[in-house]
Amino acid sequence: MTVATVKKMTFEEFLNYDDGTDALYELENGELIPMSSESELNCRIAMFLVVCFLKLGIPYYRLRMKTEIAVNSRQVGVRVPDLVVFSEELVKIMEGATRSLILMDMPPPVLVVEVVSPNQENRDYRYKRSEYAARGIAEYWIVDPIAQKVTVLEWVEGFYDEQVYVGDQVIVSPLFADVKLTVAEILQG
Repeated sequence: MTVATVKKMTFEEFLNYDDGTDALYELENGELIPMSSESELNCRIAMFLVVCFLKLGIPYYRLRMKTEIAVNSRQVGVRVPDLVVFSEELVKIMEGATRSLILMDMPPPVLVVEVVSPNQENRDYRYKRSEYAARGIAEYWIVDPIAQKVTVLEWVEGFYDEQVYVGDQVIVSPLFADVKLTVAEILQG
């Protein structure tokens, strides 16, 4: 009996991959993972958060949607969060880049937001959590319209401390003290 194996893609192969479409992919342990199109609700939630961060005074040039982030899994991989907040240092480093890709030798973003899609819970709650912690991302939000909650993770000594919010609870952001959003406001998109 023979077992078929799929060749794992290297990070360099991923960087040069072009299937002739505008499709986005994540690279997870050498496997190319197509990013499914977002639901209307997930898009509205991400845009709502962009507007809220702009109102807080975060400059537009520090906010990104669909930026690729190199992470360590079993090998170097790539994640594509719904929303990313850059530091000023990262903005300067990314100036002139031809691809919105944060490499391993660059400073991490200060905040990453993932909006959970159906059947993607393990990715957002488990795999990305450990990858983003290993990358030193100071704050990670998991906005979950399915479970009706927002999980705010704060990076402390290499691991994330977790606070879960539901309903009309006001989210407390360790980095953005001026955030005065409730879970209900975010989930209505």
